[in-house]
Amino acid sequence: MPWDRNQMAARAAEELEDGMYVNLGIGIPTLVANYVGDKDITLQSENGMLGMGPFPFEGEEDPDLINAGKQTITELSRTSYFDSATSFAMIRGGKIAAAILGAMEVDEKGDLANWMIPGKLVKGMGGAMDLVAGVGRVIVVMDHTNKHGDSKVLTECTLPLTGKGVVDRIITNLGVLDVVEGGLKIVELADGVSEDEMRVATQAKIVD
Repeated sequence: MPWDRNQMAARAAEELEDGMYVNLGIGIPTLVANYVGDKDITLQSENGMLGMGPFPFEGEEDPDLINAGKQTITELSRTSYFDSATSFAMIRGGKIAAAILGAMEVDEKGDLANWMIPGKLVKGMGGAMDLVAGVGRVIVVMDHTNKHGDSKVLTECTLPLTGKGVVDRIITNLGVLDVVEGGLKIVELADGVSEDEMRVATQAKIVD
């Protein structure tokens, strides 16, 4: 069976190592906070919070504590707060080791499109363009295909780009792919997913 949203988030959390400062994008990446476990990871939200905890239990929400996706979150004993200028100074200054982001499209060159669909109303580009330019490692977490069954892992992105050649690893409901020279390499398959299923669902070139 392909991974669900929580299983994708749990797999993304496995990418994190003790001591890392990590930014979580909106969507599935926000769920990663629930799977950090005992690792010494400091999660950063570009709206001004360093040291995000997991989502609160129902009835324990604090409306003043939100992530970049406007979801209520929890704080830790070491949490700190600051303005957006300080937040983006951390990101642009290379202080964030990794970003885990959602995507509308990603391609075999590591190009990323995750901020707009032409003709549709958007709230803004958010911090994604700064993140992909400033962090050490970019991990994309998303569904492998859209609701029509078309691949979102492409030979070339068709939507406006967030960044060119910025993606290092792609985690989808079908498995894990790395951006390597000449295309994408299969790193891991979700339980019950075959390599043929992964290849059929992927428009991008998969190399051995």
